[in-house]
Amino acid sequence: MTPHSVDHPAQAADRRRLTSRDLALVAVFVGVMAALGLVPAFYPFGAAVPITAQSLGVMLAGAVLGARRGALSMVVFVVLVAAGLPLLAGGVGGLGMFATPRAGFLLGFPAAAYVVGRLTERHGPAYPLAWGVIANVVGGILVLYVFGILGIMAVAQVGIDKATTLVAIFIPGDLLKAVVAGLVARGVHAGYPGLLPRGGRVRQANPV
Repeated sequence: MTPHSVDHPAQAADRRRLTSRDLALVAVFVGVMAALGLVPAFYPFGAAVPITAQSLGVMLAGAVLGARRGALSMVVFVVLVAAGLPLLAGGVGGLGMFATPRAGFLLGFPAAAYVVGRLTERHGPAYPLAWGVIANVVGGILVLYVFGILGIMAVAQVGIDKATTLVAIFIPGDLLKAVVAGLVARGVHAGYPGLLPRGGRVRQANPV
């Protein structure tokens, strides 16, 4: 019979288990986010939400680490911010940040990184640049903006039109970040092709 691909339970469990290497990579990207937080926040035209470099880190986390580890690094980062560490641009942190218009973006970091990573994994270590940029745009801009808009609507008590207008100012810079993240990720995957999770499927013949 024609062989087909199956997942063995033990191999599926192995893929779900985080190794010490996985945890180290997660920690590295928490550090990357913290480092990007050192770039000063910029409030254009008195906007309630600043332009920061940290959305670049969200894209990079998914593009380099893949969905699960990228999202986990963002979860850890958000938890550390909630715990009071001043890791956000402008040297701020604490639970109070989740009562500001930035809250939606912060809560959207893990989901955005996950979507970027999930799309990136479709092509594995080959990482075509055009696809990488598309993944960054879909996850790091579209998904993140949905969270951001909802956060602004909830905290600032404005309608969706106003919230969308407030977010639209970020689009040019974020498109540039999507390209930069794609270029960086392509270089990383060229040098370290084993970073993205492997499919983990094996070939097994059907019983005759």
